[in-house]
Amino acid sequence: MNQSSPNPPAVILLSGGLDSATVLAIAQAQGYTCHTLAFDYGQRHRQELDACAQIASSMHAASHRVFPLDIGSFGGSALTADLEVPKDRDESEMDDIPITYVPARNLVFLSIALAYAETLGSTDLFIGVNAIDYSGYPDCRPEFIASFVQAANLATKIGIDQSNIEVHTPLMDMTKAQIIQAGTELGVDYSMTHSCYDPAPSGGACGHCDSCILRKAGFAQANIPDPTIYAPNEPRP
Repeated sequence: MNQSSPNPPAVILLSGGLDSATVLAIAQAQGYTCHTLAFDYGQRHRQELDACAQIASSMHAASHRVFPLDIGSFGGSALTADLEVPKDRDESEMDDIPITYVPARNLVFLSIALAYAETLGSTDLFIGVNAIDYSGYPDCRPEFIASFVQAANLATKIGIDQSNIEVHTPLMDMTKAQIIQAGTELGVDYSMTHSCYDPAPSGGACGHCDSCILRKAGFAQANIPDPTIYAPNEPRP
C-alpha cells in the first residue's frame, strides 16, 4: 500500500464467485479505495457477470467495469466452448489440469488489470487465487503470481518509477471453509455470489461441477448455511 495516501486505489478482479467477493471485502477492510473489474470473455456461465454487478453495487465499490475480451473465441475450454463440463469428480481428482481451464486466463486478466491500475495511479491489484482449493489451475499458483509481479515492475511506467507494484493474494493459503468464515466475519452476503460452471437455464447451480463441489464442501466445513440456489432436482446440502 502507498503509505502517502490514506485510501489508495486498488483494482480488484471480480468474478462473481465467493472468493473474489471475499477479496473485495478484505481489500476494503485494509483501507483501499476499490475499483472492481470483471471480464466478459465468452464464458458459458454468464450469470457471474450479473453477480459481479450486484456484488460491486451492494459492497459499495468505488467503480465497477466490465471489460469485453473474447478469448473464448479460441475455444479449448469447457467454460467457453461446447465441451462437457466434468461432473461429480472427487477432490482427489482435482490435482490435474481440467478441461475447465481457460488458456492463460489469469495472465491475460492480470495484464489488463495492471493497465487499468496504471491509469488510476495504483500499484495494487487484488485477485482471489488459491493454492489449496484451486482445481488444478496453473495460473493460481504463488510461483505464477511472483513471476507476474516481477514482469509488471519491469513492463510499466509506474513500475519503473515506483518499483512497488503488488499483486495481493489474501486467499492463497486458505481453505474454502476459511475463506467463507473470513468473508462472513466481514459481512459478505454469499447469496449474491455465483460459482457454478454449468448453471441451468434458470440460473440455478448444477451442484455437480468442480466449483459447486468445492463450494458446498466449504460451507459444510465452515458450518455456515449454504445460500446457493440449486437447479430443480438438485437438493441443498
